[in-house]
Amino acid sequence: MFANSFEKVINSVKSTFHALDCTGAALVLFQNNELQVEQYWGKNSDQKNARSIQADTKFHLASCRKSYIAFAVAYAIYHGDIQSIDDEISLYLLPEQQKEVFNGITIRHLVTHSHGLEYIEGEDIRTFAPGTNWAYRGRNIELISEIIKFATKRTIAEIVNEEVFKPLNFVETNWYNTFDDTFVEVIREQNERFWSASTNIDGSQMNMYASARELAQWGLLHLNEGKIDSKRMIHPEILKLATTIHSPTFSNPDLPENGFFWYVKGSQANRSEIGAFVPNGAFQILGYTTVTLLVIPSEKIVAVRAFNSFGSPKGYDYLVDVRNFGNSIMIDLNEMDNDSQ
Repeated sequence: MFANSFEKVINSVKSTFHALDCTGAALVLFQNNELQVEQYWGKNSDQKNARSIQADTKFHLASCRKSYIAFAVAYAIYHGDIQSIDDEISLYLLPEQQKEVFNGITIRHLVTHSHGLEYIEGEDIRTFAPGTNWAYRGRNIELISEIIKFATKRTIAEIVNEEVFKPLNFVETNWYNTFDDTFVEVIREQNERFWSASTNIDGSQMNMYASARELAQWGLLHLNEGKIDSKRMIHPEILKLATTIHSPTFSNPDLPENGFFWYVKGSQANRSEIGAFVPNGAFQILGYTTVTLLVIPSEKIVAVRAFNSFGSPKGYDYLVDVRNFGNSIMIDLNEMDNDSQ
């Protein structure tokens, strides 16, 4: 119906593609559970004879993988392996992992980036009291991985594979340690550490890839409250837990709002990654490779953009850009509404 109607968001993704240091891009967008846009640009790498980006191309998810880690946390809470998000993390760590600096830090603090920990030269230090501020750091994922393993006796990857990938028949999404020509090469500065090449596939590392179409299917599962074609695949409470705002009440109203790692729109905080035009209730996850999954429940929209970039080149403002992604969708929708009147 709208095959040529999402011009603004298509142009937004094209513009980002040209602004980044990357060789390939994809855009997949659903509205009302119907595919409206599926476009691919460029190639998997800058190597001669590199494969064209296509439907089965696997993009490096970077922090978008946290939407799956969020599922594992919500799954553990729903099934009672973790009693409460306000439990202190020390309840779920082995004796040799206990540290005094962890005192007062809860599961809530880890999943909303309000824990205050920073890992420097092998030591955990606290840069602010838990629950009082917001900082995006990787230490929370390392701790959550250990907590999930302790509480459920399964790794994150084991939970996600058994509860998500197998039931949904996902074959283009996982943590990988071997690669073929369907995988993009992450374009980065010469001699930059390639942090996705871990041999560990337990879900604790950053070596997760997915096709844009399966990442969109993951978003559709959230939009449809755990159903696919009216069949219940995942209990809706698990997905609701992950995508409901759980951030502490900050004294600074400009700080982002998070569910379990997801950014959730409850207000237009100055540091939010979700655009001002996007309605409340939307949730989004963004990776360092600029891969983005946005779900707008009120508009029945799921949108994925994917690139094989590494960080932000000079002059590129990732926050402005990712907000524009969502805003462009809303502008397109408003124009369609006006045209139909």
